[in-house]
Amino acid sequence: MGICGWIIFGFFAGLIARALMPGEQKMGFIRTTLLGVAGSFVGGFLASLIWQGDPMVIQPTGFIGAIIGALVLLIVGSWFFRSK
Repeated sequence: MGICGWIIFGFFAGLIARALMPGEQKMGFIRTTLLGVAGSFVGGFLASLIWQGDPMVIQPTGFIGAIIGALVLLIVGSWFFRSK
């Protein structure tokens, strides 16, 4: 998959993760895309922990893993950046 494929993949994964997360996330196109791409790598890390793979090998996951990873990033981000 080329760079354009990763951008499109990340955008849709980030968009679905934002739709599944309750509340409002104020982020634009670029942050949504980065969320999906980063979520893919977080999902790969979590999958390697679950199935006893090498967690130090960075690997992307499929679409479901990218959405789960993006949800994890949204939850962690909401903990750190709560508005008071």
